[in-house]
Amino acid sequence: MTAPDPEGLLAEQLLRLTRRVHRIQKRHLERRELGITPAQSRLLRTLAHYGSPPRMADLAQRLEVVPRAVTTLVDGLEANGKVRRVPDPANRRVIRIELTDDGRAALRELRAARRSAAEEILAPLDGQQREALGELLDTLVDGAVSSGCGGPAGRPG
Repeated sequence: MTAPDPEGLLAEQLLRLTRRVHRIQKRHLERRELGITPAQSRLLRTLAHYGSPPRMADLAQRLEVVPRAVTTLVDGLEANGKVRRVPDPANRRVIRIELTDDGRAALRELRAARRSAAEEILAPLDGQQREALGELLDTLVDGAVSSGCGGPAGRPG
């Protein structure tokens, strides 16, 4: 008989949860009939974090994708009036991407859809469990490694 594999079980649970989150978010997006794909929504959210319109290369780097993928996403969002290409004032050969008013409205709808999806996913948890989950997720997102003394290394206690 083989010994249980707790790390393998955790890995499987994380993958199943990730798929569930994506499925639920996609359903909430479709209900709002925005005509925006999950990849396009990610680009819009990323674009909103810039203080001034970024170059497509900046978006590709932030999204960790090849520039061609950003071009395809921007083409679709531009066709739907969510973003526009604008020349860089300092170098007219450089093109920057900015949100339109429709893009900002879509972003508000996207945020509402994400909140609704999160509420659905977190519904079985009480407040204390949600707080504990948030702390655990922060640890995983930050990539803190256990110091061997029972607590995460490099994190304030």
